[in-house]
Amino acid sequence: MIKDIVVNLSIASEHDPAADYAVSIGAAFEAHVTGVVFIYDPVIVPTVLDGVSSEWISAQRNEGKTLAQVAVDRFEQAASRSGVQFVHRVMEATLGGATDLLGRIGRRFDLTVVSQREPDRMSPSDMFVEAALFESGRPVVIVPYIQREGLKLDRVLVCWDGSRTAARAMGDAMPFLTRAKAVDIVIVATGRAKSDEIQGADIGHHLARHGANVDVKRIVAEDVDVPNTILSYAADVSADLIVMGGYGHSRLREFVLGGATRGILSSMTVPILMSH
Repeated sequence: MIKDIVVNLSIASEHDPAADYAVSIGAAFEAHVTGVVFIYDPVIVPTVLDGVSSEWISAQRNEGKTLAQVAVDRFEQAASRSGVQFVHRVMEATLGGATDLLGRIGRRFDLTVVSQREPDRMSPSDMFVEAALFESGRPVVIVPYIQREGLKLDRVLVCWDGSRTAARAMGDAMPFLTRAKAVDIVIVATGRAKSDEIQGADIGHHLARHGANVDVKRIVAEDVDVPNTILSYAADVSADLIVMGGYGHSRLREFVLGGATRGILSSMTVPILMSH
């Protein structure tokens, strides 16, 4: 059951799709929503440190506080309109410290909600996604920057490959799946499938026993890669939410998103629930 949600509030744009979507989830599940906004310490290159005045540093911090307050006001107005219980937290940190902190904060919530990075725009969104996914140990919902609607569950896609990560995501998404009008289990075949996963019947039966309205879809990806195959199918059936495992690998003691996961996140047009 989802009763406690944390969302990373954006200070980068006038519209904050993650905040609005988190509030809509809170309204659907009668959950409490915590909005977290970060004020970043000014980044000063050591070679120009002597030329930076204390007034400039103070002005940068004040600008950050102003933007943070705008984000808080926007979030609280949306939460108040929806009748959702909420609280906000304003935190000062370096950019790297902020992303690490969000990952740790997420461990104390049922769900973390973050925004997709807008193309051609400088933003730490990808870093927040990675931190929430790999450090929180909890499910993460990534909201497209173009998202305008709140939570809708007419059709939910579950990407299934029989892996531990996919199983974790499916389990974490169960509160959404049992409320969905229809659930498509999508199996993308790119080569020789495992004998017990060709039809996906076992996992379909499992979800059906939880009361989900399930249909198993096996899609063959020939000349198209897996991310585009999934996203094309989601567009064809007008999916409202995609559930999938978030894959990554360790590099220099840090996790980074895998190629397929990054491909999905860069081109997604519907919210995605991921678990690692």
